[in-house]
Amino acid sequence: MITNKRILLVMILIGGLWLTGIIGYETIEGWDCLDSIYMTAISLTTVGYGEVHPLSTQGRIFTIFLLTLGVGLFFYSLSIMAEAIIEGHVKGYFGRRKMEKAIDKLYHHFIICGYGRIGKTIAKEIVSRNLPVVIVENDPEVQKKIEQEGLLHVAGDATHDDILLKAGVKRARSIICVLYSDAANVYITLTARALNPGLQILARADDPLAEKKMIQAGADRVVSPYEIGARRMALAVLKPTVTEFLDLAVHSSAFDLSIEQIEIHEGSDLDSVTPRQIALREKTGATVLAVQQSSGEMMLTLGPDYLFRAGDIIVVLGPRKGLDKVRRLAGCVA
Repeated sequence: MITNKRILLVMILIGGLWLTGIIGYETIEGWDCLDSIYMTAISLTTVGYGEVHPLSTQGRIFTIFLLTLGVGLFFYSLSIMAEAIIEGHVKGYFGRRKMEKAIDKLYHHFIICGYGRIGKTIAKEIVSRNLPVVIVENDPEVQKKIEQEGLLHVAGDATHDDILLKAGVKRARSIICVLYSDAANVYITLTARALNPGLQILARADDPLAEKKMIQAGADRVVSPYEIGARRMALAVLKPTVTEFLDLAVHSSAFDLSIEQIEIHEGSDLDSVTPRQIALREKTGATVLAVQQSSGEMMLTLGPDYLFRAGDIIVVLGPRKGLDKVRRLAGCVA
């Protein structure tokens, strides 16, 4: 692999060879500095001009030595440059092919369009849960950072169909549009919805007027970072204990506690039973906070005789091992 150290070494050798030639001619032939520089230049560049002054026997031997080293160093430098060019192209090609193959194997993954501050935070959260994610980014400088972080990515404009297809939009679980332009996010939403009608689409909107357009374009949810941030700050002031609890439950890994959403599958142990019958809390240590029914209606207060149905999505709070048990009871892979 070509490194800056090897390039620096070549530069030092070239400089040293020039210095050797100048000092050698001054010492052996007794020439002044300008004549020595000129003779060194025509020797190392092999241009074939005549000698500045007639050379002595020692001077000729020194010139042969200088020419041999100069030609050798020239070819060594040429090989370093060629290796750098070839290695860069070959490594880049095989790196891209390897990444394309890895993306082609993904199913039910997340696509993030834009790797700014918001996109980077979203990617971090998804990766922390060992879920597959593909980044779509158009900025070459940002692409280098993504490569350094080892994330799968596609270089290009996310508003183009071919770029989304390379990211596996037809096989994806969800696409998250967090570009700085509301217009671009609307366009990505339209394109993604046309390519995959069943795709879950989350879009960012800075302008409140753009939210309605994104919903019309096919977005399932639209989020305004500024509005969410303002609400969060207000909640932190008005209800600091609630805010701290939510942070610990949702984001902290220091405590064995988490909030998850789990879908109940048909024929599972939770299908067509009540919390009392299944003794969910006693078996798992987890508490059901809410249920979103298959119709989309959200139930926030559940009695012990509420009947779970296939297609319900339950919001559960509990220890991680307990949540794994709830997943198994719901027919999910823990």
